[in-house]
Amino acid sequence: MIKHFLKERRSWILLILSLEFLIVFIAYIDSAIPFLPVLYMVFLSLIIFAIFLTVRYHKETHFYKGLEDWESSLDLTGLPKGRSPFEKIIERSVISQTDSLKIEASSNRMTLEQEKDELLSWIHEVKTPLTAMSLMIERMEDSKLRANLRFEWLRIHLLLDQQLHQKRIPFMENDLYIEKTDLKPIIYSEIKTLQSWCMQKGIGFDVELGITDVLTDAKWLAFILRQLLTNAVKYSEASDIFIKSHLQYGRTILEVTDFGRGIDPRDLPRIFDKGFTSTTKHQDSAATGMGLYLAKKASQPLFIHIEVQSKLGEGTTFTLIFPKRNEFLHISGM
Repeated sequence: MIKHFLKERRSWILLILSLEFLIVFIAYIDSAIPFLPVLYMVFLSLIIFAIFLTVRYHKETHFYKGLEDWESSLDLTGLPKGRSPFEKIIERSVISQTDSLKIEASSNRMTLEQEKDELLSWIHEVKTPLTAMSLMIERMEDSKLRANLRFEWLRIHLLLDQQLHQKRIPFMENDLYIEKTDLKPIIYSEIKTLQSWCMQKGIGFDVELGITDVLTDAKWLAFILRQLLTNAVKYSEASDIFIKSHLQYGRTILEVTDFGRGIDPRDLPRIFDKGFTSTTKHQDSAATGMGLYLAKKASQPLFIHIEVQSKLGEGTTFTLIFPKRNEFLHISGM
């Protein structure tokens, strides 16, 4: 702050020093003016000027130090009060702009909330004809056409489900209900949802659950597993997907292993990034890059840690590491 203050007052400092030098120079060249008394006066005036600068530094930088320390989060309570006329102009300007930003932020928030509610309403409305379409598809006699339509129906259903949960994730903690949950019905329900797609691709499931009970939210765990299983089926062909659970160091471990195309090592650090698809299959327009991102986002409030191991051309294993009971104390009070 001292450096900034001296830069701000540089012209005044140079003016005073120039005047003092001029006085000394005139006394030096004019023999009628006693040089030593003038030099003494200049020395005293410079000392007084230095004291004056020190006092002004503390007075004039108080407001600006307060601005530096002020956390600009549209909260005016910590805004320092201006003392000088110029500081009051700045204070009024900051208050005016902050109030304007508050109004704009509030308006944008209301617009986003309205758009979110409209989208959620639209998704729920679309689910009704989708259910009707599903029943109509099952009544079709042409098995090949039925399988193709069932697959396209499933794609629409999964995309709508992603959109629905993407809008809910920011408020996920308000919707959590942590309880003892049985993994078996959740896993088999998700497998059944993907059944038509798996039959089309010749994919089977091998489920081996050494541990079935976990402490979590059943609805959000189902969503996470849906993204992992969808990802496994999407990149597998005519092979089984293994789902296993076991206990390790007091934590439940759930593994989902496929033998599909695998993930390039350079892609592994980025697979949970929003919108990231792949560098090896970058032209794949069907990939949205949202499934794993949403799974990761949903796992965080549940204290579920997701790890991935993969070899290109050999397959991928996603590991869900569930938390211990005491990690949910501050959420559920259990």
